[in-house]
Amino acid sequence: MSDLSIDLHWYRKEAGFKPSAYSAEHTIQYNSRYDVLADAAPDWGGDAENTNPEQALAAALSSCHMMTFLALAAKADWPVASYHDHAVAHLGKNPKGQMSVTRIDLHPVVRFDTGFKVDDVQMAEMQDRAHRYCFIANTLADSVKVNIF
Repeated sequence: MSDLSIDLHWYRKEAGFKPSAYSAEHTIQYNSRYDVLADAAPDWGGDAENTNPEQALAAALSSCHMMTFLALAAKADWPVASYHDHAVAHLGKNPKGQMSVTRIDLHPVVRFDTGFKVDDVQMAEMQDRAHRYCFIANTLADSVKVNIF
């Protein structure tokens, strides 16, 4: 199977290095050409303007779910015209009492070519299949909830 990688770069900005007295801002580089400025979540002292790992996790799940849905829809001859999602990562404590992303909600909105329709049951079944086949969802296992509107 494939090995997929990123490069992460962090440099201390402060003169000293003490707990809660340094910036976690860093750069994540994808494919040696796309740089994303990242930081801790705002609750942990990060800059809200930067991407944080929790958002990146929600983005990875949303993207994987969408690509899986599109592959399944294409096989079913569903003419998808657009797909939009609003993913939300929820922070909390896991059963071990550790801070974690406890739930990620996906809110996919799928539009089809004019004249094509599926009912709510068909859509729920296809979204459920996409969730079951998504690599990222399978990695996260029980910590993911998919909301479908």
